[in-house]
Amino acid sequence: MTDSQTFFEKMKRSFTDVPIAGDEQISTEEFLEASESLVKLFDLLGSSAFQVVEADMNGNITKLRKRLVQDGEHSKTLQGMILEEVKEGKKKTGTQALLWLSRGLQFTEAAMRETLDHPDKEMTITFTDAYKKTLIKYHSMFVRPIFKLAMKACPYRKDFFAKLGNDQKKVLEQLKEWLDALIKIVDIIFGFYLSGNYGKGF
Repeated sequence: MTDSQTFFEKMKRSFTDVPIAGDEQISTEEFLEASESLVKLFDLLGSSAFQVVEADMNGNITKLRKRLVQDGEHSKTLQGMILEEVKEGKKKTGTQALLWLSRGLQFTEAAMRETLDHPDKEMTITFTDAYKKTLIKYHSMFVRPIFKLAMKACPYRKDFFAKLGNDQKKVLEQLKEWLDALIKIVDIIFGFYLSGNYGKGF
């Protein structure tokens, strides 16, 4: 990253560049590239405690990529992939992976949104608040302490934002655009799951 580049400018793919068709069909390949770029955000948090978050998200991305390779014809869009798995009636690996990845994306969006909206709060607070609003309800009593430990390991706000780029005005503008695009996609995915009860049991 050059001095003039921000974290968002060096991404392979931003959520602002993920194609969404008129009927809200989300392109799978670009979505996965944007998700892979998002996971790199956790590297900037600089703590081994976040490895569990990264590993979980990367594991789900890998499962979705495998499905895309196996059935590229029906998996061009996320919705097409899920509908094909429903039709097959077998083990719904892609359906489960996308749901859990989307939950992780929702948490990331909420954590960064809290951080953006509350410049007076340190990230240990904003990330913990976001975790309580999103992921905690899906986690068992054994998993929760691991994630809570990660939230407590967040760096100081000023140190983290410095890693996002030198031009803080540009960083904040790009962060907001990225978050707006991310939550739009997450909302479409969750709406789709709800419409057909595709997340049942997951």
